[in-house]
This record gives sequence, C-alpha cells and structure tokens, in this order.
Amino acid sequence: MPATLAAPPEISAAFRARRTQNWMLLGILYALFYMSRYNYTATSAYIAGVLHWTNAQLGSFETVMPLVYGLSVFLNGPIADRIGGKRAFLFGTLGAAAMNFTFGAVLAHAIATGGRVPGLVPILLLVWAVNGFFQSFGALSIVKVNAHWFHILERGTFAGIFGVLIRFGLILAFSGSPLILKYLSIAWVFWIPGGLLLLFFVLNFFFMEDSPGAAGLGEYETGDGDGGTGHAPLGFVLRKVFTSRVALTVAGASMMVGFVRRSAIDAWWPKYFADVFHADPKAFATYAPYQIASWGIALAGIAGGFAFGIASDRIYAGRRGPVIMFGFLGMASLLGLLSFTNHLHLGPYVAASLLVTLSFFVNGAHGMIGGAASMDFGGKKAAATAAGLFDGMQYVAASVVGHTMGALIDASGWKYWSVAALPFALLGAGLAATLWNAVPERRRVARDPLPVAKAS
Repeated sequence: MPATLAAPPEISAAFRARRTQNWMLLGILYALFYMSRYNYTATSAYIAGVLHWTNAQLGSFETVMPLVYGLSVFLNGPIADRIGGKRAFLFGTLGAAAMNFTFGAVLAHAIATGGRVPGLVPILLLVWAVNGFFQSFGALSIVKVNAHWFHILERGTFAGIFGVLIRFGLILAFSGSPLILKYLSIAWVFWIPGGLLLLFFVLNFFFMEDSPGAAGLGEYETGDGDGGTGHAPLGFVLRKVFTSRVALTVAGASMMVGFVRRSAIDAWWPKYFADVFHADPKAFATYAPYQIASWGIALAGIAGGFAFGIASDRIYAGRRGPVIMFGFLGMASLLGLLSFTNHLHLGPYVAASLLVTLSFFVNGAHGMIGGAASMDFGGKKAAATAAGLFDGMQYVAASVVGHTMGALIDASGWKYWSVAALPFALLGAGLAATLWNAVPERRRVARDPLPVAKAS
C-alpha cells in the first residue's frame, strides 16, 4: 500500500506572514532571473535579422546557456547547501546583473557598427555562458531556503503558488522584452532586467532569511527526515542524493523535460512565428498570436503547477510520480498535434493554442521535479544538491536542443520541429511510472493508508 506522511504542525499567523514575505521576495527575484536569461530568446529573431545570423548561430546561444547552467547548477548545489540559500542567491544576482549589462553593451555596439566587431559571436557566447553560471544559483537557492519553511505536504501546493511568480518572469521576458524593444534600443532589453536584479538584491539582502530560525521564529518541522539546522558535511549531502535510486530516476525524468521544454516552449517558438508566419520581430509587442502564446504559456504553466501540485499533495498523498507521468503523456499528445497542425497549415492562432496547452503539461511536471521533489528527496540539508542534480540534468539535456535544432531548421525548415521531442516525452512517462509510490523513506509512518495523527 502507498506510504502515508505525517501531517504538518500548526503555525502561527506571524509565522505565516513572515513566510509569505520571504517567498515573495525570493519569487520576484527569481522571476527576474527568468527575465534576464529569456530576454535573449524573446528577441533572438530580431537579433538574427539585424546581424544576419543563421538559426544554427542563434542555437549556439541556446546551447551554451543551458549547458553552462546545467553543469553549474549541478556543481554549485553542494556549495549552496554549505553556505546557505541567501548567500548563494545574492551572489548569483550580482553576477547575472553584470552579465546582462555587458551583453547589452556589446550587442548595441555590434548593431551600431553593422556587426563589424571581430569575434562578435564568441564574445557574446562567452558573456551568455557566464550569465548561465550565475543564473544557476537561483533554483538552488530557492529550494534550499524553502526546504526550511515548508512541510512536505505543503510543497506540492506551494510549487503551484510559487509558479505564479516564476511564470511572471516569463511574461516579463517574452512580452516585456518586445515592448522594451518597441520603444528603446536592444541594449535596454538587457539593461532594464540588470537594474531590476540590483534592486531586488538590496530587498532580499535586508528582508529575506534562510530559515525560520534565522528570522527569530524557531525551527519548523518539515517532515522530510532532516532534523537540525546546521550545515551538513559534504559527504552526507552527496550520499543522500547520489545513492538514491529514486533521486537518480527523477534526474532522468528531468532530462526528458529538458528535451521537450527547450525544443518548444522555452526557446524556438518566437523564431517559429517569425519564420513560418512572417511576423515582424520588432512588432511582437502588438502581434496577437505571439502575445496569446506569450501570456498563455505563462498562465497555463501556472495552472499546471497548481493542478499538479494540489493533485500530488491531496490525491496522491505527497507522491510526485503519478502526476509527472500524466504530464509526460500530455506532452507527447500535444507535440504530435503541433506537428499535425504544421503540416496542415492551420495558422498562428491554432499553433499558439497548442503551445499554451503544451505549457500546462511541461510546467506542471517541471514544477514537481524541480520544486517539490528536490525538497522531498534532498531534505533540508541536501535540498540544493538535489535541485542541482534535477535542474542540472534538465539543462544539460536542453543544451543538445540548441545548436542541433537550429541546424535542423536550417536544413529542413520547421516540419520536424515539434515531433523531434516526442520520443523523449514517452521515455519520461516510462521513468515517472516507476516512481508511482515513491516518497521520502524516513517519513513513512505506515504501510496501511490510515489517517495519521497531526504532528505536535
């Protein structure tokens, strides 16, 4: 029979208010991390047109960013577990701001000189790769901090709430960046996010804390089997994550999310609208199908996060495997439909609607893997390392999609764009199915699913 988990303890109104302040500040800052790395994707069609880049050249940026991000999030997880989420997040914020200011300045100079800058593409690739390194501290820090603030039976629902703020970052990137470009030069697409990062660096420095104990509220029993508040030895952290069959299976599922997510809703769809439907990239701010996709992808991601999170908490008693599997099956169906739509030339509004629906399944599964599961199977002491493994494997897989997809599009157009990721969605469903009854071992309180007494 499925395992049953101990209920969360009662919390005071003061604790709830302080926790809300904490994750709001964290969430808005992380939304700005999204804005400051997807601003390139949102304006890539414009950049390609101005500098006469091929899809393969564009895809090189979609390779170096996720590759460096993926390796960094994997390697930096134990560091964040050692130094704490707050310090790690603030360090990443400063670096991401600096790289956005630099990227915007170099790009503006290149456009002003007609692209006659020696070594332009390698220089920009290096800057964007370093941005990926600093960006990697965001996801690590969020799960590290919130593993101290949320009980295991709150984390699925919390992942849905937190997804609102994360998807806000996508709206800022995919709708905000074209709006900036409409009125200002391309440099401001990168400088404005850089400035906002610095503002929220200050707010988080003063008003966000690593744990309830650091905020003067005492420690909170989270139900994940990691008692205590001190930093764990590196050996403990690595053993907890890398000797777990469940954690490694979740990492494999995360890779499959990376293939699907980066091939469709995170990277190539703005260029798709420009190439297939002949939309002007500088007019994306007022092009209705693009805006439907931009807002819809974000809002459907929010809905998916809530639906998957609440279902995993309340229907499946804290188990993440079932909803992740359903998410992959939904992805496979939508990728097939999108390919079918392309062949029948049904137009941009149908394509936008399918991309929106695909986002529901992709982001629902992603939220469970990167948010709830990393806290569940990493615990308070190893949450960042687990997040590094799960998120890192997703982005390493995503890096394959960048240059490879660009070269495929250059060679054969867009007819294989969506269907190329379909086998990975099916493989992800198979991996998730093996996790159907998986919960953190040390918090199983019964094999018989009887009601569990509320924790004192």
